[in-house]
Amino acid sequence: MKTTVSIIGLGLIGGSLGLALKRNPKIHIVGFDRSYATADEAFRRGIIDTVAPSAKSACEQADFVVFATPVNTTVALFEEAVNWDFKEHVIVSDTGSTKKPIMDAAKVLQEKGITFIGGHPMAGSHKSGVSAAMEHLFENAYYILTPSETTTEEQIDVIEKLLSSTKAKLIVLQAEEHDRMTAIISHFPHIVASSLVGRLAAQEEQQPFVKKLAAGGFRDLTRIASADPVMWRDITIQNREELLSQVDGWLDEMNSIRAMLEDNNPEHIFDFFAQAKTYRDQLPSTNEGAVQGALYMTFDLHIDVPDHPGVISEITKILAEANISLTNIRIVETRTDVYGILVVSFQSATERKRARQVLTAETDYSMHVL
Repeated sequence: MKTTVSIIGLGLIGGSLGLALKRNPKIHIVGFDRSYATADEAFRRGIIDTVAPSAKSACEQADFVVFATPVNTTVALFEEAVNWDFKEHVIVSDTGSTKKPIMDAAKVLQEKGITFIGGHPMAGSHKSGVSAAMEHLFENAYYILTPSETTTEEQIDVIEKLLSSTKAKLIVLQAEEHDRMTAIISHFPHIVASSLVGRLAAQEEQQPFVKKLAAGGFRDLTRIASADPVMWRDITIQNREELLSQVDGWLDEMNSIRAMLEDNNPEHIFDFFAQAKTYRDQLPSTNEGAVQGALYMTFDLHIDVPDHPGVISEITKILAEANISLTNIRIVETRTDVYGILVVSFQSATERKRARQVLTAETDYSMHVL
């Protein structure tokens, strides 16, 4: 007999989860999305086996339910779901990037005897929607589970077995701990990147050429500022307390840096940069097989190529013949802090590694991974 898993919300995350779970032939996927066109595409692609007419219907026939909707939507659905008839031993989860609001909202379900275990697969893509869903999206990425105080080890084991087909690295954390860590390495950096872009925009009127100079390292440094503003508005509101703590720490750090600049002590300034370099160089790299972290990243290969007609088509032809897909390609003009004039992006570290091997065999270009 097959286990029924219902996925509410069939975007990039929900769709990719459906594809990953269907690696297990004993799983039957029921899907619901408020967009019928999205649900229909998910069915036609084989992401789900059945299209549910409503979220209520999807939940009531499932052994497992995963809400793959934005956090605010999930919270609202929980308020409705308290009146739905779930199976007796159902386990409910979600995929939201902030856990404390979700865990608080889920208490209404737990009071009905429903087991809820929060979830956050730390993976993403430069594309969105069900059309971008990938079976391998969660492979070698952290997938955080946040149980409640009443969750048993047996219940955690059950959901871990279900999610094993995602090939993600399953980690159990408390919701508060999760939100604090994601604030440090994901949410707060988005605020910093956006503020740096704001500083650039504010000074462009007096220095119009500065925007062109920003096409190099500055553009890469602030890449995450291009993320969906609606999503990041919601994340900022949901994780407000942790972000306020990070901002306070950042202001203290900036005051220390300001004092360092005023003192103008060469030794202290050197130590500042040297210590940052040492710590940063010790961070795990996906090029070395490390697990993908909380910040969605592109897998870039910087290639030193000569500036002559046809060089880009030469690179893309070699990659196409090796059946390697790329997600983006661009020429870098300002290269004081970026290696390589050509930056090619891939969907995974594995694809980037293959590309580097193929290009090394076919060309004599120098290549770098930052």
